[in-house]
Amino acid sequence: MASALSLLAACESFNQTVATLTAMPNGPAAASDASATPAASGAADATGAAGASEAPHAPELVRRSEAHDPAPDVTASIATPEPPVSEPGPPPDAQAVIPDPYDDLSLGKRHFRDGNFGLAERYFRRAAEKAPGNADRDAEAWLGLAATYDRLRRFDLADRGYAQVLKILGPTPEVLNNVGYSYLLRGDYRRARIKLVAARDRDPNNPYILNNLDLLDRDVRGKAAR
Repeated sequence: MASALSLLAACESFNQTVATLTAMPNGPAAASDASATPAASGAADATGAAGASEAPHAPELVRRSEAHDPAPDVTASIATPEPPVSEPGPPPDAQAVIPDPYDDLSLGKRHFRDGNFGLAERYFRRAAEKAPGNADRDAEAWLGLAATYDRLRRFDLADRGYAQVLKILGPTPEVLNNVGYSYLLRGDYRRARIKLVAARDRDPNNPYILNNLDLLDRDVRGKAAR
């Protein structure tokens, strides 16, 4: 589950949530991202044009409070990570279900990676609302949804999504990283640091977390210099 979260987008939930909602497999996870079904049920109306519109929201073009553009693929949230390399397992069962590249979760990831956040919100929300009962996939859907709301600057809904992910996965480095990045986007540097430091303590060598901390420091210095 945690490995699946390695990528759904923490400099920008997208760069890593593309680098992490570019990142999680369809299998079991942030991420990205944990809110209760109420978030999903009210998501369409709450997102306004972002959730209902077919027009994609420019991915990392969303203005971040006092933040600089992060280096590609090494910052943002870890919502859609690439699955880690693992030891080869037994031959796949001939009857094993092959992930559908056109299911809601897969389409949400695809649109998130492409920066089409309005469409990503639609598919992630649908995936979260279906609640298949698979903890990994549920977490992926909620993390992706929360990271997408960050991109759309609907932080109230992002908080709900992250709350759901925390209920499913607990405070994993990936989830803490995404939450910290969310606070960074809001310009809440105090809470961003608390979450990112907690994420780093759990995964000291994670490049997304380290780069987000660096981005945070640069933003704080830039603000102080003004």
